[in-house]
Amino acid sequence: MTAPIVSLTDVNLSLDGNAGRIDILKHIALDVTAGETVGLIGPSGSGKSSLLMLLGGLERATAGQVRVLDHDLTKMDEDALARFRRQYMGIVFQSFHLIPTMSALENVALPLELSGQSDAFERAEAELAAVGLDHRTGHYPSQMSGGEQQRVALARAAVVRPALLLADEPTGNLDETTGALIMDLLFDLRDRHGATLVLVTHARNLAERCDRVIRLRDGMIAPEAAAEAAE
Repeated sequence: MTAPIVSLTDVNLSLDGNAGRIDILKHIALDVTAGETVGLIGPSGSGKSSLLMLLGGLERATAGQVRVLDHDLTKMDEDALARFRRQYMGIVFQSFHLIPTMSALENVALPLELSGQSDAFERAEAELAAVGLDHRTGHYPSQMSGGEQQRVALARAAVVRPALLLADEPTGNLDETTGALIMDLLFDLRDRHGATLVLVTHARNLAERCDRVIRLRDGMIAPEAAAEAAE
């Protein structure tokens, strides 16, 4: 049996807020195998994005273990986590997170430059071409539409040739037609790099494109998710 690329064991996440301590995730156990595509669905506030943040090392579990590519993220410091993300992960957010003072090409090349890759700009050009933006390499985010900015974000996620691709509502700020294009590009990115994809979405039709659907409710994996996975 293939070893999981992602393994969460009895993971809890609690945060301190104005109203006191809030339990965001409770007793999460989840394995994802290499090459699998998993959709995370559930109502707003159910913990979908928080779970994705744990997988990316952008939040720290309060308890339990988060292993990605046989690395225990709960034992890594912030610098080690940043290096790990640059080397193995691509992350796409709903709100693009592009650097406004950098061109599309510079935004895409940045993770490779930070890793000391000598061919950063050549690889960035290739990824922008793959998402149909080879004519926009010198443009800044403010000069591009929302759909174009998300394509730049996809290219930036792809340029590291990620083993694990995380996407948090990547079509949430886009119209239906543009969103459909972005999803096609996202799945193409997965196929081109053989990446494992974990996708947070509120759209059932997008989740149904995944190999497996996990439903969260009140910070826990809902019982029907286990039944769904077994079908």
